[in-house]
Amino acid sequence: MMNSNAPSSSSGGAGSTDSSTPRRNSKRPKYSRFTQQELPACKPILTPRWVISAFMLVSIVFIPIGVASLFASRDVVEIIDRYETDCIPQNISDKVQYIQSPGDKSCSRTLTVPKHMKHPIYVYYQLDNFYQNHRRYVKSRSDQQLKYRDSENDTSACDPEDIANGVSIVPCGLIAWSLFNDTYDFTLNNENLTINKKGISWKSDRDNKFGKDVHPKNFQSGALIGGKNLSSSIPLSEQEDLIVWMRTAALPTFRKLYGKIEVDLRENDTIEVMLQNNYNTYSFNGKKKLVLSTTTWLGGKNDFLGIAYLTVGGLCFFLAMAFTVVYLVKPRRLGDPSYLSWNRNPGGH
Repeated sequence: MMNSNAPSSSSGGAGSTDSSTPRRNSKRPKYSRFTQQELPACKPILTPRWVISAFMLVSIVFIPIGVASLFASRDVVEIIDRYETDCIPQNISDKVQYIQSPGDKSCSRTLTVPKHMKHPIYVYYQLDNFYQNHRRYVKSRSDQQLKYRDSENDTSACDPEDIANGVSIVPCGLIAWSLFNDTYDFTLNNENLTINKKGISWKSDRDNKFGKDVHPKNFQSGALIGGKNLSSSIPLSEQEDLIVWMRTAALPTFRKLYGKIEVDLRENDTIEVMLQNNYNTYSFNGKKKLVLSTTTWLGGKNDFLGIAYLTVGGLCFFLAMAFTVVYLVKPRRLGDPSYLSWNRNPGGH
């Protein structure tokens, strides 16, 4: 009798040669030299000479760039004047109530030019401890509303500055509502110093993010005024103070361009500044500074870039010298089999 446990010749097992058995679809990928990593490849051997040469090359390139960057930064002339404390009358104890109350808040400041400043001279306002990068603050805007006239009711992301008196706010959101509203008037030798406020924003922002037919509407008409008001007769694409402010800063200390002075300032010139101290930084212990600055091929004053290049270049030079000393004092033969683990301890198992 045949054993019932014996494999049948027609069961289609692995060793079956029955031609009627359907062949199993293979999941093996199609062969190619790329998938099997058989393409020609460069496999450099990091010999001591190559390592030393690489570190030396980096130091030769980075150190001159760092020195040039530091010299360029040192050529920038800056005048920085912090004024939020000095522009509050001494008899005022509640600064927040003072800044939120109506009335004239003019303040006179005197700036002395420490060194000849070539035009254009950029005028910035600097805010400290102001977190424009807060997630809710950054999202409180409507890009559709800023660009298209037909989208003025698109205020879903602008709460709580979306609607006032039952009408949509244009531009809506906390960013526009908190627009910086301190003003500066400059006088040099008893003559007004003109501040050019054209072209202070990014051209791409003016052309692509703010509509030429979109005008402010119902703006700063709520119970609490946040910052500067906007003229309803000027389209948003020409409201450059707003465009500069709407490009939010990544850090809590930032500068934004207020305007440009198109004349040179000589050394020891005295500039009288009549400013309006309107912006409320007192409720969050913020600081306000007025900055006048020149620029170089590197931009504004920035020592960090030069110091970073010098640090990396100096570190690479030190490593190159250290490896050179080690290579000369105690050289190691390339490919020496005595350094293999099983040859260094012949008694081990």
